[in-house]
Amino acid sequence: MSKPERDYSETLFLPQTEFPMRAGLPQREPEILARWEKADLYRQLRKAAKGRPKFVLHDGPPYANGNIHIGHALNKILKDVVTRSQQMLGFDSNYVPGWDCHGLPIEWKIEEENYRAKNKTKPNLSDPAAMVAFRQECRAYAEHWLNVQREEFKRLGVEGDWAHPYTTMDFFAEAQIARELMKFAATGILYRGSKPVMWSVVEKTALAEAEVEYEDYTSDQVWVKFPVATVALESSKDRDATALAFKLSDWGASVVIWTTTPWTLPGNRAISFSPKIEYGVYRVTDAPPDNWAKVGDTFILANKLAADVFKQARVAAYEKVSDIGTDLLEHMTCAHPLRDKGYDFIVPLLAGDHVTDDVGTGFVHTAPGHGREDFEIWMGNKPLLDAAGLDTAIPYTVDENGAFTQAAPGFTGKCVINDQGERRRQRGRDQGAHRGRHDHCARTPQASVPA
Repeated sequence: MSKPERDYSETLFLPQTEFPMRAGLPQREPEILARWEKADLYRQLRKAAKGRPKFVLHDGPPYANGNIHIGHALNKILKDVVTRSQQMLGFDSNYVPGWDCHGLPIEWKIEEENYRAKNKTKPNLSDPAAMVAFRQECRAYAEHWLNVQREEFKRLGVEGDWAHPYTTMDFFAEAQIARELMKFAATGILYRGSKPVMWSVVEKTALAEAEVEYEDYTSDQVWVKFPVATVALESSKDRDATALAFKLSDWGASVVIWTTTPWTLPGNRAISFSPKIEYGVYRVTDAPPDNWAKVGDTFILANKLAADVFKQARVAAYEKVSDIGTDLLEHMTCAHPLRDKGYDFIVPLLAGDHVTDDVGTGFVHTAPGHGREDFEIWMGNKPLLDAAGLDTAIPYTVDENGAFTQAAPGFTGKCVINDQGERRRQRGRDQGAHRGRHDHCARTPQASVPA
């Protein structure tokens, strides 16, 4: 007869407690939160901290357009840890949560749920009454999700003034923003300027980075020759540099740039280089007759990238003529590749930290109206350019509809990417393809430009 199996749990000498073997958090947590609410824990904390030094955590608000996700949870729990610990350290740490209720995502949701899904036509927002009604729909949508998220955050155990949050759509907040803006105007420090922004040609409004969605996109890439125009080194004591400067003009040398946004070339006003990169002068000695890089052409390229450029250009043979220092490049100007088509201006070379020799040619085509880095390079050099007598006005080559303006001669009115994301394929023989991350909401026009 077999012996019954022994219950080894009887051999463990553990303390006897009222705690259950399992925590039962799904049941216990709501009970704890209910007890806190019944005890009015938030008011007790405020009463206990009255008169103490204040600790204020300015809440970067979540967007009121859906249920919270793990990122929201992590963010709010960490903030709760900070504010509670500061309360325990002797501060009056009053956490006031907030919500961002403005922006295109809410408008898009209203259009999708209230109109497109129901086959209804979107209101004509040029009609004031229709605009007010549409805004009321957006406000109701934001208020709904604010209430949903508030309960979800409270369920996480986050303690704060949930009854009196701040919201960007609160009329008092909007009025306060207007008051603060007028203070700047009254003191004379409010000014009007310009900078490149992401733009929706559908909604006709600027976009924040958080509002932009990205997708894989195959874009055209081109190599473009900028003929050397002048090199101002007549007074230089470096005879070799001075001699090379004169030779560049005799050779008809060109600075070569590489870009995957050829449609920005009408907006080009400069070329950026890096003082940290070593450059050279190269001459083509063998190439197909129909090639854009022809025998005898002389190019200025980053030494590290020259071989790859000539491979992409189908050049069979080339030679390095000379090294060229960046002290020479900074005194150099070029002509625009479309100089015979209404782009008769000088293109200076400007030093920029954003230029690398990882890919391309070691030079970056710079269109100050089409990107933050280009804009900053241009504006940072504006005093120098003004002193040189160059026109430093930034051209507006693209309008709010994504079409080229009169500041883009030869392309005015053209828009290769429309508001549906469709574009005509105009790939030339010397164009390749480059897959990258491009904004599909802030549509931008494109046009094929000869390399």
